[in-house]
Order: sequence, then C-alpha cells, then structure tokens
Amino acid sequence: MNFAPKLGTARLESALVLIAVLAALYAVSQFLRNSIGVIANDLARELHLTATQTGLLSSAFFFAFAAVQIPIGILIDRYGPKRVMLTTAVLTVSGTVLFALAPSASLLIAARALMGLGCSTFFMAPLVIYARRFPPQRFAGLTSLQMGLANMGTLAATAPLAASAAVFGWRSSFLAVAALTVVIWLAIVWIVSKDSHVERPKETWGEAFRGVAAALKVPSFWPVFFMHLTTYGCFASVIGLWGGPWLSDVHGADLAMRGNILLLGATAQICGMLLWGAMDRFWGSYKKPVLIGSTATVLLLLVLVLAPLDRTSATVWFPLFGLCVAYTPILTSHGKSLFPAGLTGRGITLMNIGTMGGAFLSQSVTGMLIDLMGRSDQGLYRPEGYRLVFAALAGWLLLSLAFYVRAIDPHPSRYASKA
Repeated sequence: MNFAPKLGTARLESALVLIAVLAALYAVSQFLRNSIGVIANDLARELHLTATQTGLLSSAFFFAFAAVQIPIGILIDRYGPKRVMLTTAVLTVSGTVLFALAPSASLLIAARALMGLGCSTFFMAPLVIYARRFPPQRFAGLTSLQMGLANMGTLAATAPLAASAAVFGWRSSFLAVAALTVVIWLAIVWIVSKDSHVERPKETWGEAFRGVAAALKVPSFWPVFFMHLTTYGCFASVIGLWGGPWLSDVHGADLAMRGNILLLGATAQICGMLLWGAMDRFWGSYKKPVLIGSTATVLLLLVLVLAPLDRTSATVWFPLFGLCVAYTPILTSHGKSLFPAGLTGRGITLMNIGTMGGAFLSQSVTGMLIDLMGRSDQGLYRPEGYRLVFAALAGWLLLSLAFYVRAIDPHPSRYASKA
C-alpha cells in the first residue's frame, strides 16, 4: 500500500506505527481464538477434560465475542474507539491471566469467555480509527492490511505455541501473551490519538436496535448469514480445535509435529484469502467463487470421513483445506453489498455475529459428538468420533449452500455491464 504520495515522511512513519500497533492488538485476538487446537490434548490430560468440555472451552471465546457485537458497535460510536478498545483490552489481559492460572475446567471456560469479551473490539475499533484518520479511498486497503498482519497471531497459535508449550509449558506461554498485551495496551495509550470531536449520536438506543431489525429484513440476508454461520466454523473447528487432537490420536503426531502441520493449514488460509480476494472481480460475481470454495471444502471434509489418510496425506490435506476455506473475504463483501448505506455498519456486525456464533456452535456441538463415540482402550478419542465431526461440518456447510444458491448477487460488475 503506497501512502507516500499523500503523506509526508513524518506522517507516513506515524501512520505505519499506528497500523502496526492496532494490527498487533488484533493479532492477540487471532492467537487466543485459535490457541486451543495445539494444546487441547495437554489441557485434557492435565485437567481431565472430556471432549464436550474441550469444545465448550474453545467455543466460549466465540460465544462471548458474538454476544456483545451489537452493543459494542453502538458504544464505539458513542464513546470513541480508543476508549472502548482500551477498556475491553483490560478484560483480555484478565482473561488470559486467569486462563494461565486456572486449576479447573470451569475457570478455564470462564477465562475463555472473558477473553472473547475483551477481544470483541480489536477489529471494529481500529477500522473506525482508520475511517476517521485516513481518506476513504484508503479504507479497503487498510482493512486488508489489518486482517493480513493480524493473521500472524493465527500462525503463532500453531508451531510457535507448540514449541513454547514444550519448553516453558502452556501456562507460562499464556502469561507471556498477557504481558505482551499489556505492552501493546501501553503503546496504544501513547500512539493512538484521543477520541476527540466525537459527534453526539444521531440515534437513540431504541432507534439503533430498530435499525438492526431492519437489517434482518434485507433481501437475501438469511442465505448469506447462514454461509457466515458455517464457513468460519469449519476453519475454527478443524484448525483451531480438533485438527491437533486428530493428528495426535489417529496419526500419533507429537506436539511439535501437530504444530507444524497446523501451521501449514493456517499459512495456506492466509495465502488463500489473498487469492480468493480477487476472484469476485475475475468472475464478476460474489456467488460463483463462494460456491466453488465451499463445495471444495465440503469435498475435502468428506475425504476425511470416507478415506483413511496416512500421516503424509494428512499433511497435504491441511494446506488444501486452508486454501479452499479461505473464501471468507468474498463472502464478507457479498454480505456488505446487501445493505443500504444507512444499515451497512449494523449489517456487517450481524454477519460477524454469524461468523463468531457459528464457531461457538460448531466447536461446542462437535465436542459432544466426539464424546458420543467414547474413547479407545488407550484413552484416545476414537477415529469414528472424528469422522462424525468432519461429517457434521460437511453437512452443515452443505445445508447452508442449499440456502445460499438462492441469494441475490448484487456484484458491481453486473450493473456496470448494463450501463
């Protein structure tokens, strides 16, 4: 992204530092939400967790995150992004410390919920800051940059976390993340401008929530919402939760190996987001690339259900899955395109509730499915339990596709061709 023609050297440096700090905070959120997959077996062994408890443990983050999205958006408009973001970051640090010290499953789950509440502003608040500080034509590029840089947190939750947990233990690793978050918090206090000249909201709380009701009635809202509900849930359930235990229980992978394999999947997902991001312009459609990517994702999940893979094939499977499931930028653009200007913010928030709420549902339910199949004589989760999980994820995504094919496709190229 080229800022130089519009910004002087000093202002450019200031802008880059601002972006780096805000992206670093969002990277903490990405790390925390995906951090259970690598250490799930260690948590289960140390604290005697069932698969249901492990699923609830991971999904509690997403439930809390999704539950507060609408009020968080209103609070950011009312009190300013910096103030709200710094306040919730305190909850993130508290939740991370509690997680590192928790002696029981119930406290671990409470800590994950506290993390989700804390991280609930780490994407939206920076976007508001960018919108207020930079010209409108920079916004799309800044959004991509924020997401791309923050995905370093997703990568850190794979092999780097595995290596740290092996050397220092998972508890010390999370205490280090809490300390890093405090450092980022202090940097934001120092670097990000004060919330000044925040206009008095034009809407009351009642009017704001009535706008949410209006957004729910927008044509094709529900078909696109259901795709949001199941797409990220597939990624979060495989890469962020059950992929690691599956590699361990079915293929005998140790901590380092499953961290490395999950790293391949997470890296492929980041690369895939960049590749899929231009596909709507290539096809002149939002729906076509989403249909292609989601169908490929369903087929890959069915491979794990129907074909017993060896460890080498599994190593290849994860990056293929990461590439195929990374069509979320186009799905997000499709969702945004449905709403008129006055409902865009609330519409995006509702789609984000679908994304995070779907991750909560998929992770919590799949834990129950694994427990349904029980453990082997060696104390490992049975392969049949994992196959049931992959079949359920494929089925949910396929059901969403049945709704999605009926959605309208208001891609700009369609109107340009008619002009």
